[in-house]
Amino acid sequence: MLNVAVQMDSMESIGIDGDSTFALMLAAQARGHELFHYKVENMWLRGARLFARVRPVRVQRVRNDHFSFGATEVVDLSKMDVVLMRQDPPFDMAYITATHLLEHIHPKTLVVNDPASVRNAPEKLLVTHFPDLMPPTLVSWDVEAIREFRAEYQDIIVKPLFGNGGAGVFRIKPDDENLSSLLEMHFARSREPLMVQRYEPAVRLGDKRIILIDGEPMGAINRVPAAGEARSNMHVGGRPEKTELTSRERDICAAIGPTLRDQGLIFVGIDVIGDWLTEINVTSPTGIQEVSRFGGIDLAAAIWDSIEAKVAA
Repeated sequence: MLNVAVQMDSMESIGIDGDSTFALMLAAQARGHELFHYKVENMWLRGARLFARVRPVRVQRVRNDHFSFGATEVVDLSKMDVVLMRQDPPFDMAYITATHLLEHIHPKTLVVNDPASVRNAPEKLLVTHFPDLMPPTLVSWDVEAIREFRAEYQDIIVKPLFGNGGAGVFRIKPDDENLSSLLEMHFARSREPLMVQRYEPAVRLGDKRIILIDGEPMGAINRVPAAGEARSNMHVGGRPEKTELTSRERDICAAIGPTLRDQGLIFVGIDVIGDWLTEINVTSPTGIQEVSRFGGIDLAAAIWDSIEAKVAA
């Protein structure tokens, strides 16, 4: 039996039919592991010891009655066997600070995913280390560089570098006159750069989410955008479909797998459109329930197999 602390958002806010953290908690509980829930704001570092105000939690797949808490207690997180770092982005200074704090207990307490690697590879940045696998991409604050990229590729996707769930993602078509307003609005509100990519028409056939566990592809789901929508994320109406990996997608996984494994990124979700790798998601990837629902393997069980083997080692 393992003691597992789950660092995540509010239990009340999760959707039990699609939330990957909920699936991981159910699988852990079925194996006899003890679960403790806390939010990042209930964690603190005193000297070099990391504490959290946690609540034991039980979960069940019952709508509107999917969890129950025990009494609040303070624990030294180094006494836990595993910490699942599963709070959603934005990947801001609060998120970054949490990764620094968790380094005080990892790897004695296994943090999934490795907090230093998460900090160094948030959401959309790790993909830039594989330029031969990705579509033409720009990460920039420079407005003129963005305009030049748009002039070269005409049809582009503009998205916040540290966002998630499709929030703030725009398609700018060749005749769209809103790019200047979009850039003005973003940079008036944020000091962060934007990611700009060539629009891939193949997205109309789907944006494939592939789950890798310890660097190995273990399952996939295709996400088809709704009519009139450029985004395929299921948060914004993307339709999940059963799928299989193509030879190109297997080549992509083989190319990035060793890096993920070496960096302690146990649970990763990548996005592939057509022949191109567009994102490597390492913070709180989703999709494992959809894969299982369409006849794929039980990814939550596979993730726990990997975690348990690492703790035992």
